[in-house]
Amino acid sequence: MRIVLTMAALSVGLLGGAAAAQTAAEREACMPDYQKYCAGVAPGGGRIFECLAKQLDKLTPECKKIVEAYAPK
Repeated sequence: MRIVLTMAALSVGLLGGAAAAQTAAEREACMPDYQKYCAGVAPGGGRIFECLAKQLDKLTPECKKIVEAYAPK
């Protein structure tokens, strides 16, 4: 049940407005980083994405690539 809730939080909050563009593979790639660095962050409003972006140098290469791809240019 906890994993389902975590996946829901990630899918809703990881990328804020760009969440619809997320794929299951992208959510899966960032799940370990989300759980490690941003588990206490409430979903919505791009807060999870913001948290991951602040931890960019610590993220796995796969998640880092995804966060960089969605970051404002």
